[in-house]
Amino acid sequence: MAIEKLVPLRGRGAATNPANRFERLRTVDPDDPELERVAPGTKLFRDSTRTIIATNDSPDVGFDASINPYRGCEHGCAYCYARPTHEYLGLSAGLDFETKIFVKEEAPELLRAELASPRWTPKTLSLSGVTDCYQPVERKLRITRGCLEVLAEFRNPLGIVTKSDLVVRDVDVLAELARFEASAVCISVTTLDASLAGALEPRAARPERRLAAIAELAEAGIPVGVLVAPIIPGLTDHEIPSILAAAGKAGARFAGYTIVRLPLAVAPIFQEWLEVHTPNRKEKVLNRLRSMRGGRLNDPNFNSRMHGAGAYAEEIRALFRMGKKRAGIADESPKLSTEHFRRPPPNGQLALFGD
Repeated sequence: MAIEKLVPLRGRGAATNPANRFERLRTVDPDDPELERVAPGTKLFRDSTRTIIATNDSPDVGFDASINPYRGCEHGCAYCYARPTHEYLGLSAGLDFETKIFVKEEAPELLRAELASPRWTPKTLSLSGVTDCYQPVERKLRITRGCLEVLAEFRNPLGIVTKSDLVVRDVDVLAELARFEASAVCISVTTLDASLAGALEPRAARPERRLAAIAELAEAGIPVGVLVAPIIPGLTDHEIPSILAAAGKAGARFAGYTIVRLPLAVAPIFQEWLEVHTPNRKEKVLNRLRSMRGGRLNDPNFNSRMHGAGAYAEEIRALFRMGKKRAGIADESPKLSTEHFRRPPPNGQLALFGD
């Protein structure tokens, strides 16, 4: 399907379902030119995984163990670096990624078993290491909530990154963990422009709701910060100071940023998005990305993939530092502690809010 014929699909970030890089054959109906022009609904599938804690050895992600209650993400962010993970399921990184969500229904029970094992060495666990743990279906299924309750039961520290204000639903558990220096939340803000956010991140919370979530978490005594991410050069980079100022005013205590990453199938999906939504800025965005990625649209190398390299990357780094200083945001993230980790007795679980 030619790019010039593409139109936005309401509530979706991707415009098409590109071919899976692992599949040699693809079925297309030649008699239906509108095959992919109606936004598909969301479908849920059971994920029968038997482990819930994933580990990594990446030196630039800030954690080495994470929990992801969902595979795929209905937020539908056009730039999402996790999209290619759906190809391992035989699906597309495009519309499939945001409409076919795999649910780890037994995540809380699996987590309890792993934390209770004598083999578990207490460490900070990240929620949303790949996909958002507070995507829309969480409102109904409450799997993330269940995982938080288990973490509070064990007083195992956790860090959350999310684009959703649904996180404030769990203020009670997060505040309890904060008493033991065992919780921190980072709200991701890409832009303060609600219209742009609606096109770029169609089913994520709008910017004003994310800022309100920062304020509510801060009021509850939970360490909360802002992740200006991803910064899209030529599209959102000019907003860095204003995002930091707004987040600092709301109560953000720490801040970080990343430059948009376009691995594998994400690059053509994001290019389609630019063509559909901001065609006049497409080449500017892509050229600036290439200037920061050694002439390519993506740099997979550790230590440079998150922040880019070159003169323009240095300009963004300086702008971020200046904006953070003016917003009164600290240079360091909160230190989480495993000092209060505990295991329930064999005959039953500990009271969630007990001493």
